[in-house]
Amino acid sequence: MADLFIQGGNALNGKIHPQGNKNAALPLLCASLLTDELVVLENIPNITDVEKLVTFFKEMGSEIHWDKEAKRIELLHRRFGSQKDLELPSGMRSSVLLFAPLLLRTGRIPIAVNAKGCALGVRELDPHIEILQHFGAEMKRTEDSLTLELPSGKLKSCRHWMDYMSVTATENFVMAAVLAKGKSTLLNAASEPHVQDVCRFLSLLGAKISGIGTSMLEVEGIDALGNGAYRVSSDYHEIVTFLALGAMTDGDISVHDVQTKHFDLIRRSFAKLGVNLDSDGETLRVVPGQSRIVQQPFTSNILPKIEAAPWPYFPVDLLPLMIALSVRAEGEVTFWNKVYENGFSWIPELTKFGAHVVVSDPHRIIVFGNRRLRPATVEAPYIIRAAVALYMVAASIPGESRVRHADPIRRAHPGFVENLQRLGASVEWAEA
Repeated sequence: MADLFIQGGNALNGKIHPQGNKNAALPLLCASLLTDELVVLENIPNITDVEKLVTFFKEMGSEIHWDKEAKRIELLHRRFGSQKDLELPSGMRSSVLLFAPLLLRTGRIPIAVNAKGCALGVRELDPHIEILQHFGAEMKRTEDSLTLELPSGKLKSCRHWMDYMSVTATENFVMAAVLAKGKSTLLNAASEPHVQDVCRFLSLLGAKISGIGTSMLEVEGIDALGNGAYRVSSDYHEIVTFLALGAMTDGDISVHDVQTKHFDLIRRSFAKLGVNLDSDGETLRVVPGQSRIVQQPFTSNILPKIEAAPWPYFPVDLLPLMIALSVRAEGEVTFWNKVYENGFSWIPELTKFGAHVVVSDPHRIIVFGNRRLRPATVEAPYIIRAAVALYMVAASIPGESRVRHADPIRRAHPGFVENLQRLGASVEWAEA
């Protein structure tokens, strides 16, 4: 385990080129199993879950060339399954994204019931299994194991209406549907930018998908997918992190390679906290001198609020970053997490800095901003964005702070500290 040591109070200045979105890179890697042709993926982040998938593919006989410096992976899966019996990679939540591709390749997959990725709350296997059953898979279970089988060897088309907008379940549906016989329809589909990446990548390989970016996807199955090269979109979580840090420290930060079409609501949420972002093509910039005064609603008897839910709502994974920014803003703001039941478990650590936060219930908090803050030693939860948020607050406070067990940050952002140092931050890793 590693800690972050922070000497806060420096204004951060400079330019950032964000890494590829891990939430796009992982399903794209899994989706590459759907073709026997060469696939090239660009802008792949060098993170542990990518390493695990690459190791898994190689062990199963795939030909993989990963140029980490160039952020490029070449994948050829023609010999997948020739080396050993199938065993899903352990300890990574994204292994659920292998369900549909592996079912098509092998006809039978064992499922671990303890895969996890973070501490936000219960993550269900049921939506994934239910979808694949609709495509013709059968579930066999014993007291301590689950196995999915495809007796016919082929997937059949289906129509499915999900209980809620699950990103990974939507991705599994699409990966199954592109090679199923006939036309499949998914209602209440997730539509996040990384889901759109998966759909566009599969379309590049020849898939017939309509409704990309909406809550209803229609997929006409084809016999086989071809080859192609695709560039993973930039990580909008990292983009928001650096822009918020610029605002919190009264710095000047430009972030390049931004898909600004996805940032309308995000920019309005910054504006609610008194921060305006300048836009120039694919660049967003925050400059010094932001008011950081919370905008008051025209309805006088309610507090300003930022509500997070599945896209196209404000992204729930960005909520901790905006909470950190609101601690430095003048005024009161309600934050509403409509997805995770454990999304605010880290707030007691935030208050160690002197932040004034009232937890209304498991899904809502009120932040009373611009209170006197002090350096502190805090414990990072196993939630990537919450660990980042604790760093952000520490970076804005003069003096020495420590974020203990901050390793979750490295799961998603291996170059996080190096980027911060280039911006003028005084921060370093130290083994606990």
